Amino acid sequence: MTLSPDVIATLPKVLLHDHLDGGLRPETMIELAAQVEHELPATDPDELGRWFVDAADSGTLVRYLETFEHTVAVMQTEEALHRVAKEAVLDLAADGVVYAEQRYAPEQHQRRGLSLQQVVDAVHAGIADGVAQAAEEGMRIEVGTLLSAMRQADNADEIAELTIANRDAGTVGFDIAGPEDGFPPSRQLSAFRMLREANMPYTAHAGEAAGVESVWEALQVCGALRLGHGVRIIEDIEIETVEDGLDATFGQVAAWVLDRQIPLEVCPCSNLQTGIAPTIAKHPVSTLRDLGFAVTINTDNRLMSGTSMTHEMQVLAGEAGWDLDDLEEATLQAAWNAFAPYHVKQAIVIDQIIPGFEAARG
Repeated sequence: MTLSPDVIATLPKVLLHDHLDGGLRPETMIELAAQVEHELPATDPDELGRWFVDAADSGTLVRYLETFEHTVAVMQTEEALHRVAKEAVLDLAADGVVYAEQRYAPEQHQRRGLSLQQVVDAVHAGIADGVAQAAEEGMRIEVGTLLSAMRQADNADEIAELTIANRDAGTVGFDIAGPEDGFPPSRQLSAFRMLREANMPYTAHAGEAAGVESVWEALQVCGALRLGHGVRIIEDIEIETVEDGLDATFGQVAAWVLDRQIPLEVCPCSNLQTGIAPTIAKHPVSTLRDLGFAVTINTDNRLMSGTSMTHEMQVLAGEAGWDLDDLEEATLQAAWNAFAPYHVKQAIVIDQIIPGFEAARG
């Protein structure tokens, strides 16, 4: 069946890879920037939104990451963090997201004197208020947070400790973010060891700017349970098109990821901006899906990519030929591989995802 935008908009969605500081509303940015006297590239909401997308359309991860200076600059008070977190939840719920993991780096929000714990408390309070308001408006959404350590800094141990300390307050896991080239996951090895010994799940950005070696380190050296992006695993696969489909020869790393169904947190529109692929039709996500990898669909940074979960699904359907079964499989992969407790995942799958896709089929 041809998927219309209206049908896709109604689908239940699961989002594992979305940065809190990459999803601000332009209107909110303008108001917060005025309060702290931070100069933005534009003061009209539409113009500002376009600036972020255009600036991120550079084709390199380094330039893409530079846009965050503006968003982080306005997220330096408890009030601002609370507002941004609350609005993120409401925007995701309105987009049909039923479960989301919001990731952010607490160490980036201390310029005005906040402690790491104050940052976390403000974000969690905003998320709780957003979930409550969404419920009042008839939208069901569960939200957990991932605390990110910046891989170019040396604070991973402290952020790992913070993650463990907040495991019962809404934090569901840990992540490393920032520039991949020159900053391999193994730099944070002691943090990963600490998390593993505390039974705290974690993911790692790998296989985006850096290649297969970064994926190997994230998995085999650091023990990550999921791969943030991970799409450059395609470089470890030799593929030929044959009469009945694809004939693939897998390298050792790709085989490990496939055989153990390591979840890939794929962000199609963001990947185009950072040079992973020239078009959605040529993005490796469809090939990885066809080969049986555990593919999930994500937004990465909704502001910088001008995207949403509905938009990500629409471009996959419209430009790469994904059908309802493909979208459901990716959604179920995301749900079962979330860092939420099993009973939460089970309820989301049984009560929301399966009925939602059945309703879409009519």
